[in-house]
Amino acid sequence: MSSSFDKFQKRRLISSYFSVVLSVFLVLFLLGILGLFIINSKKLADDFKEKIAMTVFFKNEANDSILKAFGKELKIAPYARHTVYVTKEQAAKQHTDIIGEDFMTFLGENPLQNSYDIHLKADYVEKDSISKIEMRLRENPMIADIVYDKQLVNLVNDNIKKVSMWILIISGFLTFIAVLLINSSLRLSIHSNRFIIKTMQMVGATKAFIRRPFVMRSVRLGMLGALLAIIALLGVLYYLETKFPDLGILDNKPFIGFVLLGVFGAGVLITWLSTHFATQRFLNLRTDDLY
Repeated sequence: MSSSFDKFQKRRLISSYFSVVLSVFLVLFLLGILGLFIINSKKLADDFKEKIAMTVFFKNEANDSILKAFGKELKIAPYARHTVYVTKEQAAKQHTDIIGEDFMTFLGENPLQNSYDIHLKADYVEKDSISKIEMRLRENPMIADIVYDKQLVNLVNDNIKKVSMWILIISGFLTFIAVLLINSSLRLSIHSNRFIIKTMQMVGATKAFIRRPFVMRSVRLGMLGALLAIIALLGVLYYLETKFPDLGILDNKPFIGFVLLGVFGAGVLITWLSTHFATQRFLNLRTDDLY
């Protein structure tokens, strides 16, 4: 009879450990996915911003030396990500390919102008920053016009701010839920040992002495759940990098390492705090309240 009860207790203990590890793993995995999404959403937003081109058109009086000097100036400009020089002949060919006929046959001349397509760095794709860059460039007397999609710039920045705000709200909500789920699993685990805790307290053991083995056990379970979550996250990263190499998921290794380290630290910290307060609750209960 005693042997059957011991086996039952052992199975219940293993089941309790498994539920703690599983809850820690699932919660930290979801938080890790959210963290990686936040990192890569910033990268994707920056990539999209840098695809918006500012086209600078030059007057026909601008000779090759002026155009080359402007190109050299752009190479050292802090706001330029990369630039593309488009001659009037190249522009005419592009227009011909788009409309399907050679417009110069009936115009008799090429009305297009030499130009530079400037792709700005993401930090400069802001309404005020682009306006300052445009004003500075227009000081060049050889520049005929500067064209870019102002509405698209404003739309992109407004939407990025909205998305970032919602991501922060969702992150905070999921973090709160994560703490509650892990805390509930650990409290259930401690609850099954409440009589042991009270017995140790009645024979004179200090609260710190009673808490220590429970805290250490929970921290080890938290570390195990965090390690499983990290392995799963690395698997997801490897899969995405293999299937979608153009996204450059693994390019931002320092931030990825920071997220993985944060997942591990969260597993340790949450389990430590939850177990500390759970054991403290049972230590403060009266014997009659244990039932």
